Amino acid sequence: MMVLDDIPPTEPWGLKLYRAASGAGGPFARALLKRRLAEGKEDASRLGERSGETARPRPEGRLCWIHGASVGESLSVVPLVERLTARDPGLTALVTTGTVTSAKLMAERLPPRAFHQFAPLDHPAFVGRFLNHWRPDMALFVESEFWPNLILKARAATGFLALVNGRVSPRSFESWKRRPQTIRYLLSQFDFLVAQDHQNAERLSALSGRKVPTFGNLKNAAAPLPADEAALAALQKEVADRPVLLAASTHPGEEEKVIEATLLLRTEVPRLLVIVAPRHPARGPEIEAAAVAAGLRTARRAAGAALAPDTELYIADTLGELGLFYRIAGATFVGGSIADKGGHNPLEPARLGPAILHGPNVFNFAETYRDMRSAGGSALVRNERDLAAAARRLFADELTRKAMADSARRSAEASGERVLTEIIAVLDGARSGGRQAAE
Repeated sequence: MMVLDDIPPTEPWGLKLYRAASGAGGPFARALLKRRLAEGKEDASRLGERSGETARPRPEGRLCWIHGASVGESLSVVPLVERLTARDPGLTALVTTGTVTSAKLMAERLPPRAFHQFAPLDHPAFVGRFLNHWRPDMALFVESEFWPNLILKARAATGFLALVNGRVSPRSFESWKRRPQTIRYLLSQFDFLVAQDHQNAERLSALSGRKVPTFGNLKNAAAPLPADEAALAALQKEVADRPVLLAASTHPGEEEKVIEATLLLRTEVPRLLVIVAPRHPARGPEIEAAAVAAGLRTARRAAGAALAPDTELYIADTLGELGLFYRIAGATFVGGSIADKGGHNPLEPARLGPAILHGPNVFNFAETYRDMRSAGGSALVRNERDLAAAARRLFADELTRKAMADSARRSAEASGERVLTEIIAVLDGARSGGRQAAE
């Protein structure tokens, strides 16, 4: 074990200016919330939570606050919440996120003695009101939420503060390097830092001046995505024995490549069904319009359109059903990886059976993809021609497709339990031993 650097004695001037400006920005913060509400990005019935107000009472006993930004982060903490509450009957978990989508998913998936609230905006009064009400005994921030007021007030209000599954994107890393005193001061507030992979451990170490361990990505420990049994049975009946290529969590620019690949595959993979599940379901109508303009027979799930035997491209623009489509796909392209978004989680499809394809931009899961590809569990595609060629090979060779899927599943199973066990162990050690980090 090694003792960490002391907290810098003075707060950087840039951080002081930010806090002063944000404190004076109450009218702006409220205007922002109204605009987001009008855009459908906030829940009108729970808008007060974004300014730290809630009608829900604080539960009795110890409270662990776990904060993540959006869908990916919130889903990754569910196994950790389950483990923490199962081993400590007196503990309740409060999970905060900032998006409507993540709130809906948390309502469905959090275990007993855990509940969701929207995170307050990074305004001193909002954050103070939130902390005064909930009075958490410990706080765990997930991945890369470095809002100054949230961190500094959490430090003052809680007995233990940790960053788990820490992540700093290459772009954020370059940005923070231009403000080294600010990020070092913010990271010094955490009693413990643990990264989701070696690359992020190196970035966090460079920014914090501290030894940052990693035990793998917390998302490795997630349970398989759920699927409604009746919906799955109905979908399997509609699909019958057609080969299915799923493009999951796609972003603008990627759907066009999927549409072009579908056109290339039209005559080469008979009766192929291509399903597009966009990362943001609200984009369903624009994807449908592009597919229709390309001459594809198209149906859109959110519009209630039937998946007919001659449907070529089916748009799965609904929320929380990705587990349904992974279960019927023979091959899956995981989006955000041709678009420069860093890629989405390949372990979600790995647990459910399809062969996995991905683009070159996978820095969010660089080590996961590297390990999976080295074991033959996934394949790289760079454009629509690569995607069409890979799909053609996989649907022509069932043994290869199954071998890829089995390899990916083994990769997912091997890493999950270790991550949870190690994170729980270091949290226990850090809480009992003070501000320390593992060698």
